[in-house]
Amino acid sequence: MSLRNIIPTTLPSSYTLKPRCVNYITTHNNPSSTKPTTYNNLSLSNQNTHQQATLHLEKMINLEDHNSFSSSSFESTPSTSSFGIGTYQNKLGKRWKEYQGMSNWEGLLDPLDDNLRAEILRYGHFVEAAYKSFDFDPSSPNYANCRFPKTTLFERCGLPNTGYKVTKYLRATSGIQLPNWVDKAPSWVATQSSYVGYVAVCDNKEEIKRLGRRDVVIAFRGTTTCLEWLENLRATLTNLPCNPMDGKTMGCHGSGAMVESGFLSLYSSSIPDNPSTLSLQQMVKQEIVRILQAYAGEPLSLTITGHSLGAALATLAAYDINTSFPRLPMVTVISFGGPRVGDRRFRRQLEKQGTKVLRIVNSEDVITKVPGFVFDDDMAKEGGIHVAGLPSWIQKRVEEAQWVYAEVGKELRLCSKNSPYLGSTNVATCHELNTYLHLVDGFVSSTCPFRATAKRFLQR
Repeated sequence: MSLRNIIPTTLPSSYTLKPRCVNYITTHNNPSSTKPTTYNNLSLSNQNTHQQATLHLEKMINLEDHNSFSSSSFESTPSTSSFGIGTYQNKLGKRWKEYQGMSNWEGLLDPLDDNLRAEILRYGHFVEAAYKSFDFDPSSPNYANCRFPKTTLFERCGLPNTGYKVTKYLRATSGIQLPNWVDKAPSWVATQSSYVGYVAVCDNKEEIKRLGRRDVVIAFRGTTTCLEWLENLRATLTNLPCNPMDGKTMGCHGSGAMVESGFLSLYSSSIPDNPSTLSLQQMVKQEIVRILQAYAGEPLSLTITGHSLGAALATLAAYDINTSFPRLPMVTVISFGGPRVGDRRFRRQLEKQGTKVLRIVNSEDVITKVPGFVFDDDMAKEGGIHVAGLPSWIQKRVEEAQWVYAEVGKELRLCSKNSPYLGSTNVATCHELNTYLHLVDGFVSSTCPFRATAKRFLQR
């Protein structure tokens, strides 16, 4: 569902817009500066008439043409300040490791640092491109494949100045054994392997200089095909298997780490009858090997980003890559609306190997609360799981059924209700990537949850 369907193009004259935060307080990007900058006059509650508030909201919704995608079918709107060579006023420079999570984003999330906000939105646009380049038309002979060639993918998706080039398409394959009756169903129902994202490498000198390193992006879309939905329902935990590509393990090493069965299936499965079809795991690792060889000796970062199912695949890929390439300098996950992926041992292994995960969570989004259960996870002891008021036999049964999950990484928690522009939202809208980017754009701090000037990502 689109945001345009839930926001009226005009408002009744009796409507008064009341942003949740009167003053927008932010910190300077200069680390030596400790004084906050306060922007006044952002409150609409002091407007003399209801009409002024109405006109203000209409301007918010009717975005300027230069802030819109060239394709009217795509709902998101990139910011001229969050993409494009040289568009940032504040360069990342020597602080890039800090923004990639070297210190777990301490001091950058509350209030949300402006440079980090721009970086989160920038990676969100990469995820949007993975969605927009996917062929959703079941009647198309190209269904479930990428619509655009690598050389023009970003331009065709409305992102002409990224400074990156796409180097590899990625495909995910379902490992579900299909019944015989599927042969009589439409072909799109049984689509086993589909385009799920891409790898892109920063190749623009100005952008490399601004970023402080050569950045590699792996972007994953969310669930789209029938078999991907079925894989999402396979929510019990399973042990990480040995890597069929090189004989090593993804995470065994005596750790006993476990992850969601369906996510692992999509990441590691290939088509048995077609030896030329690689698993997503194999494609990702082969491309990482090529990139490491091509740019040996350069400052390098790997940022893996995704939404929904793509967030889960991003976490699995980061874990696997860091296990297989322990000398890779910096592996970071920026995830939007991601479900839980693994258990406590999986989380410990992520932390031990130094994988940095920033989870962007909408507290109204039910997808971020599944699958499984989390029992006092932060206080859980090595010997067991304890929940006040819950009978121990229930806890034991849940644990035996492999349904005890753990949250991973650092969380940036947002809330749809804090946006004065969204109005009433349903379950689907709360999970949309559009909504996440709108909330990131508007969030200021826990004491000032939404800035009145956040007007991107909402369209008529």
